[in-house]
Amino acid sequence: MRKPLMAGNWKMNLNHLEAIAVAQKLVYGLDDKDYDAVDVAIIPPFTDIRSIQTLIDGDRLRLTYGAQDLSPEASGAFTGDISGSMLHKLGCTFVIVGHSERRAIHNESDALVNRKIKAALAHELTPIFCVGEELSVRESGTHVSHVVRQIRGGLEGLTKPELKKIVIAYEPVWAIGTGKTATPEDAQEVCAAIREEIENIGSPEIAAAMRILYGGSVKSSNIAEIMKKSDVDGALIGGASLDPEELAKIVKFHAQGE
Repeated sequence: MRKPLMAGNWKMNLNHLEAIAVAQKLVYGLDDKDYDAVDVAIIPPFTDIRSIQTLIDGDRLRLTYGAQDLSPEASGAFTGDISGSMLHKLGCTFVIVGHSERRAIHNESDALVNRKIKAALAHELTPIFCVGEELSVRESGTHVSHVVRQIRGGLEGLTKPELKKIVIAYEPVWAIGTGKTATPEDAQEVCAAIREEIENIGSPEIAAAMRILYGGSVKSSNIAEIMKKSDVDGALIGGASLDPEELAKIVKFHAQGE
């Protein structure tokens, strides 16, 4: 049984004081039943992580947290970069790797994403490995093969024990921040193909246990339908996660219909 994961990616928003306020409001809207049913993570900017760590540790909150990127290098003369060991020391559980905005704006290749995944694993961080297609790829009908290529490139050279530690997030790029949403059927099609590829490069057991998230204009109004799909195990949530009440509603999808 795969426990759902809801991860809020705050992107380049919220200073450390605002981050504390949003996290506190989120926690206020959740109870033990929610945490028992769903793993909840927030992914703030680097400058907020220490403040979030202090809040979560000090109040013994059941939230987890992580970072939005990391360097493929362990240490050294890499101005502006943040290493996996630094994130590990800050208590991060997760790190996003290969987000579509990093790929598009910073020209990150599958080979670089692969190095970052290996750096994350080397420092006991769980990579949230992002894959997805642009609108032109979707319209050409080659979206599944495109995503499978990204999976192979990003996970190349990983051992089976390492594969077990990966979370994958499928983000159709055309549905991020555009208000367009892939249908639950669209999400299921690609997430099922991802799971099949993990079975090929890993094993049926690894594929069956791996959490595959959907990311693309996720809201409280559409999360329940998305989560009904058998190969969708949670969401990587962008803009909606900046609203703590909305994020709490998304987490509470599990209680809809009770």
